[in-house]
Amino acid sequence: MPVRIVQLGTPRAPGEGLRLGTVRRPPRGVPKSEFASRDYYDLWFPNLAPSAELVAEALAAEDDKAWNTFRRKYRAEMNQPDTSRVIDLLAAMSHQTAFAVGCYCENEQRCHRSLLRELLAERGAQIG
Repeated sequence: MPVRIVQLGTPRAPGEGLRLGTVRRPPRGVPKSEFASRDYYDLWFPNLAPSAELVAEALAAEDDKAWNTFRRKYRAEMNQPDTSRVIDLLAAMSHQTAFAVGCYCENEQRCHRSLLRELLAERGAQIG
């Protein structure tokens, strides 16, 4: 039952399980009661989102150098004890239950979820 890395707001895959929104902010203009039914997320989990300052850096990253700077800083944030333990937990859970983590970005290659995918894989997660 691998963890899936998804774009929030896209249709769910069969058997996907719970969706965790690893985003700094809830979706704009969407009532909280509709987050799950509109395929955003079942649980808001901002712990794995970049800090507000890093979100701004990621959005402004127009070249590989800027993206790599964001990448290094995000990985450093995720290496903090609390977030590191959460990543370990999710990696372990991926062997027992189906769930997904995601963000709103259209392009996964320029989104923190691509880095989250790497971090989960490094911790031994099953990724689908």
